[in-house]
Amino acid sequence: MSASASRAFCLSGSVIAAVMLASYAGAQAPKPPDFSSNEAAWLHPPGGEFPDVPGSPSAIHQDPAHPYVGNNNAGKQPTYRIGDVSHPNLKQWAKDVMAKDNAEVLAGKIAFTARSSCLPAGVPVFALFGGQPIYFIQTPKKVWMIYEGDHQIRHVYMDAAHSKNPKPSWYGESTGRYEGDTLVIDTIGMNNKTVVDSYRTPHTEKLHVVERWRLIEGGKSLEVNITIEDPDTFNKPWSTVQRYTRGEQTLQEEVCAENNQHLFDYNIPEAETPDF
Repeated sequence: MSASASRAFCLSGSVIAAVMLASYAGAQAPKPPDFSSNEAAWLHPPGGEFPDVPGSPSAIHQDPAHPYVGNNNAGKQPTYRIGDVSHPNLKQWAKDVMAKDNAEVLAGKIAFTARSSCLPAGVPVFALFGGQPIYFIQTPKKVWMIYEGDHQIRHVYMDAAHSKNPKPSWYGESTGRYEGDTLVIDTIGMNNKTVVDSYRTPHTEKLHVVERWRLIEGGKSLEVNITIEDPDTFNKPWSTVQRYTRGEQTLQEEVCAENNQHLFDYNIPEAETPDF
């Protein structure tokens, strides 16, 4: 083989090797899904309940003895959500707490919601927030999830291990990773001041939530599959799903306490003395 032919052969081999290496690297590290492109605002209807999914214990639903009537039912008096305390997946202590709360609500008490009370929702109730959109900010080391109402923010630390003993907090400690087209978020370390769902189901500090967020329908919708585990509250882990539709709008200022008209006593935190 001539010297020029040899150089051409080596060059050709180098090009092929580079292409193969690039292809291998691309196969090993696919581009993460982009939930934040084009100022995407992700919306789903306000309130509601977690739907059931096949193969899992069901979510908590309305007590059939007290049918739920929403605000949009013209001509009917709206009611609060009253959870079914006969649910077989609930531990007895949780049933007792819910039964007491249900009785107070049926007697005239205002039913608690984090949104109305201007309190952090926690997880998984964050996925039931509606009315205003959620936004994602994604960086290699951290993902922020921002709910427009009161600007509640979740911090997700990417490719990080959980702390050995995280201090309990409203939104807990969330770590994340990408699995192909899916953002997987693992959350522990939540305090017991929040509730699990719209039925005010309590939980302990052992609550563990795993969410799998991915784009569907060609990027027009965002789906999150959620698994909830708390061995001191539920007999078995259970799963549910939520879906959001894409909207094109920028983050607006919407302050909870300033927009709550005090028609009812929602126990909104108030300062006893002015801060000025």
